Parts: sequence; C-alpha cells; structure tokens
Amino acid sequence: MSATRESATVYVISALEAKGTATRDDFDVAGIVTAFRDIAEGWDFRSMEQETFWRIASTYLRF
Repeated sequence: MSATRESATVYVISALEAKGTATRDDFDVAGIVTAFRDIAEGWDFRSMEQETFWRIASTYLRF
C-alpha cells in the first residue's frame, strides 16, 4: 500500500482510537497529520516512535 494523506489519516485515527479511551473527535486529526508530515517528510508514519506520536498528538487535543 502506498503512503498517502488518506492512509496517514487512517493510521492516526486508528492509533488515537486503539485503546478505546479517545475518539477522533477528541483531537484535531488534520493538524496531527500535517505535523507528522512535516517531521517525517512523507506520509508513511509507521516508523514513528509511539512516544513521539503521543507527544505530538497531545498538542492537538481538543478541549
């Protein structure tokens, strides 16, 4: 599967909802995808460390 914005979005949503304690509506998913794209310099986020993922995702938590 090629890495695209859409596949990156699916990856982020899956990671956010994996434990069942949060939903995509709790976060600015588009903001997370854009931030990761800037860091990863591509759409394939699978190699991103979980700690890095959650550090960035936490800055896009909606209140």
